[in-house]
Amino acid sequence: MLSRTASTLVSAVGRLSVTCDPDASFAPGSIVVANHTSLADPAVVIAALYRLDVTPVIMATAGLWHIPLLGRSLTREGHIPVHRRDRRAAGALDLAARALEEGRLVLIYAEGGLPRRRDAAEAAPGDFRTGLARLVERTGAPVVPVGQAGARRVTSGSKIKQVAGLVTAPLRRPDLHVHVGAPIVLTGDNAARTARARTAVTTAWRTAAAHLGEPAALAH
Repeated sequence: MLSRTASTLVSAVGRLSVTCDPDASFAPGSIVVANHTSLADPAVVIAALYRLDVTPVIMATAGLWHIPLLGRSLTREGHIPVHRRDRRAAGALDLAARALEEGRLVLIYAEGGLPRRRDAAEAAPGDFRTGLARLVERTGAPVVPVGQAGARRVTSGSKIKQVAGLVTAPLRRPDLHVHVGAPIVLTGDNAARTARARTAVTTAWRTAAAHLGEPAALAH
């Protein structure tokens, strides 16, 4: 239900397009890693994956579970709350490992949080935290890098600007793009795994941002 709802909402607020590398694929038990730039981009990524017949288990901030209808839906569908800076945080990796062992796809945002910029422009992914590398170490799961661009055109900046962006998006209908890269196998220590994953997601993001003509996509 969450994927269908995201698809409907994204279609209402913008024009979503999706591309994939020629050898992109989603093997059972894969980790999907996407860049995180806006409160809107989880819906954008989920809607794009839904077009590709992919409905992942989502690792998301535990605060979403406090929203009555959404929280019940997240629990019912087996999504995973992440309690950051909390002793319960390790439990999220346990649940993710179990989902991967069952052959499900797990969507993770390795940056952990949103950028603090107030403009709507695109920028390369920030530093990745170690959770992804630790999950790969435990499970050996392949990683599918996903880059999204345009979500900041829906909502970004101060709280007032975010609300205004959401309200006006159905009239503005900004372009949104998601690009799926080829799966990779991460090896080495946690630092090496983290660095390679970030590079792969940055490459996917650059493709997505270039599709929208974002200047940041041309910067190296």
